[in-house]
Amino acid sequence: MRVLPLLAATLLVASPLAAQQKLTAAASTRATATLTLNQPRVQGQPAPAALTVKVDYGVPHARGRDVPAELSKDGTVWRTGANSSTTMTTDVDFTVGGQKVPKGSYSLYSIREGGKYFLIINKNTGQWGTEYDASKDLVRVPLKAKMLSEPVESLQITFVPPASGPATGALTIMWGKLHLSTEWAATN
Repeated sequence: MRVLPLLAATLLVASPLAAQQKLTAAASTRATATLTLNQPRVQGQPAPAALTVKVDYGVPHARGRDVPAELSKDGTVWRTGANSSTTMTTDVDFTVGGQKVPKGSYSLYSIREGGKYFLIINKNTGQWGTEYDASKDLVRVPLKAKMLSEPVESLQITFVPPASGPATGALTIMWGKLHLSTEWAATN
């Protein structure tokens, strides 16, 4: 029965090590922005399943950095998030900034060119965020840029729907004091 003393000794050695280890926060987290679109209902029929447009992204945190300064260099492609590429998946054809985006999955990038910001919707998916291939671009959409009075610590991507009426609204990207936006609209 030598196993029992060996097991007891192992537990005594392992316990202090586990007690000394502390949890640490990850450098970035993940978030999902979801736009839910309701299909028309037919009287006497069950409600049809909602359609969605989702943006899944790594959330970088400013941690004292001057974010607009980091994103203000012309010609530098930004992964519009952290770590793996930011992915947009849509169940419906729609437009972003007036550009057609068929239902499917895409990666999102951003770039500043000539002092103006653009959202890049790219057909390549599943890659690490820095693995950008311009030959796979579906569209580049102009973004309206403005500076916020108070900085946003963590990147936020949101779909802002209308109060009522047709399925249109704004897609916003905020980080630091930078606020970028464009319009979206469902097309079917």
